[in-house]
Amino acid sequence: MGIEHELSSCPAPWAAFRLTADGSLPFSFQVYPMPTRREAILLGSSIALSISGAFPSPAVHASDKSDSKKIIGPAGFEFEITHDWPDLPAKYQWQTTHNVAVDEEQNLYVIHEGRADLKDHPSIFVFDKDGKFIRAFGEQFQGGGHGIEVRKEGNEEFLYVCAYQQVKSFAKLTKQGETLWEKRAPMESGVYAEGEAANPEKVWGRDRFMPTNFAFLENGDFYLADGYGSFFIHHYDKEGNWKAKFGGPGKGKGTFATPHGIWIDARKKDNPQTVVCDRAHHTLQVFDADGTNTKTVSGFGLPANLDTWNDWMIVPELHARLSILDTDYNVLAQLGDDVKRVTSDRSLRTQPNNWQLGKFVHPHDACFDANGNIFVAEWVSTGRVSKMTRLT
Repeated sequence: MGIEHELSSCPAPWAAFRLTADGSLPFSFQVYPMPTRREAILLGSSIALSISGAFPSPAVHASDKSDSKKIIGPAGFEFEITHDWPDLPAKYQWQTTHNVAVDEEQNLYVIHEGRADLKDHPSIFVFDKDGKFIRAFGEQFQGGGHGIEVRKEGNEEFLYVCAYQQVKSFAKLTKQGETLWEKRAPMESGVYAEGEAANPEKVWGRDRFMPTNFAFLENGDFYLADGYGSFFIHHYDKEGNWKAKFGGPGKGKGTFATPHGIWIDARKKDNPQTVVCDRAHHTLQVFDADGTNTKTVSGFGLPANLDTWNDWMIVPELHARLSILDTDYNVLAQLGDDVKRVTSDRSLRTQPNNWQLGKFVHPHDACFDANGNIFVAEWVSTGRVSKMTRLT
């Protein structure tokens, strides 16, 4: 089953295409008008952004509205959800939101794909525990911003960021946005086209580098999923030096079709496992510490990323819901389910006036904070970040 992928770096009107089930290049394009949040809410229709980008979307804080909150979830998994939770200064634009991460101070980091033609606009926004804006940075990822994770090393936390499209890089940053190192395609892996690292371009294919997210090993090494490119998982040391790879394109059981998210599942202390969101196969693939594929878990709708808290694992599914799993990967609860409506109307992501309170459109990432609250970033053209406050 295909899914539309936004080329939000194009000026309005913007283009979208459908990836095939194996993540290969598109065969046809469709063009849609892209609404700003204000246009969608006030006019109730999709009105194109100015090509110049001179009219940014204003900040909208849904918690200021009397009807913005709703309790969702079955007994034992109840959350109060607030859509459009953070406050964003009017000088910045909400763009297509991709991933989220939380640090020890309970600050929230949000990365956007962004637009390549807005080179001076940051792709990363930071908010405090109350949703108030702190700072913005990451102009270098604009047009390709994708994965973001917080990693504690010693007594200090750092950001790991990866970007696809024309950027094609991954980097380690301070939490204030200073770049400590940035790297491109690992040519020593032997899977990439000539010039892929030296001259990155917005070219898709299995011999291209389009990284999507990270997972961190206990010894300081990390994995990087090339989820839109080669479909390999790359293994790096803590300095970002390439060591090995596994996976690649295939039909499952250790090979992938869009390995979009990856996570080290340490909920069973004596048996940590690597879990990969094999998105186009609608499955999770589980690997043991030796890299052996031990299990495939099915029943998801384009699983995109992963996070854990206590005994829970959260799986945001682009097909309009979140799933919470136990330590054996059984589904405990599904939240915000609007699967039937979203999968029958693929244009819904561009129609904020038709979104429903307490329902998701395209959850692209979700993460827990220290208290088990959940932040959700959705792959929608106007951007949307929701906070789910745990009640039980």
